[in-house]
Amino acid sequence: MRAVRCNNKQVEIVEVPRPEGPGVRVKIRSAGICGSDLHWLNNPAELAVTLGHEMGGVTEDGRCVAVEPLQPCGSCDCCLRGDYNLCDQGAIASMGVALDGGMADEVLVPERCLIPLPSGVRVEDSCLIEPLAVGVRGLRLAGLTGTQRVAIVGGGTIGLCAAAPCVFSGAETTVIARHDRQKEAVIALGATLEPNGQYDLVVEAAGTPEALAQAVQLCRPGGTLLILALYWDGFVFPGNAGFEVILKELRMIPSITYGQHGAIRDVDTAAALLGRLPDLVDILVTHRYPLDAAAEAFATAADRSKAIKVVLEP
Repeated sequence: MRAVRCNNKQVEIVEVPRPEGPGVRVKIRSAGICGSDLHWLNNPAELAVTLGHEMGGVTEDGRCVAVEPLQPCGSCDCCLRGDYNLCDQGAIASMGVALDGGMADEVLVPERCLIPLPSGVRVEDSCLIEPLAVGVRGLRLAGLTGTQRVAIVGGGTIGLCAAAPCVFSGAETTVIARHDRQKEAVIALGATLEPNGQYDLVVEAAGTPEALAQAVQLCRPGGTLLILALYWDGFVFPGNAGFEVILKELRMIPSITYGQHGAIRDVDTAAALLGRLPDLVDILVTHRYPLDAAAEAFATAADRSKAIKVVLEP
């Protein structure tokens, strides 16, 4: 079967054996390109696995599903309390990082990784559930309420996937976006673009020192700073931002991927939310490509002025 892999910092379609062994076989119909995929492509330590952790498709018995790309041990303390994103196995449990991911014709995954699609969510759009779950978990940890003022720094996919639940909750939501395409998406979501005053909850979704400083500045004293971005070059408070965190007694909450709260997985909450926000697909997905055009798709995704979410459709 076909699979997308890195070779000398280039995207290549290669032929690999079909996965075999225990699990559920899913024919991939939707695989999103994430900013972290672009990072791995340009990283000197190239991944030796198939890329892609945003995915969905159809099982052999005809079920339309998204796939949660974490395969934790299920027995460590973190897994037992529902924080399986913090599993002792670490990155070893992550598809598209240490395990073969979803930019391929098929994947073979444990039954627990399947996310049933709610009515109204097309399998072609199922890859959006993963980034939406990132926003859902972070906002759950931060205690989002519909009465708060929320600012989000960063208008990429993760910033917009945080904005959608905020707007849906009724919270007054502002998104600081850089590019015109992103700004159009912010308006379409029902959020505003220009910050005004200070905010109860500020989400940092850009991953730069400048964005972090702006997020700190926008927080009201005693407010909450939610970190959804990844800092590939290190987490540093520029200027006086670190001092301001202390003076304001900000509550800082880092959040990574998704887990479970009680009996409810964040990915299932995200799937239900996508079903209730039918316009979100057209707002986020700017480009679709067949799997054989993966190199062109990655080049498009790297141009943030033109693309938000680029989807591969095997």
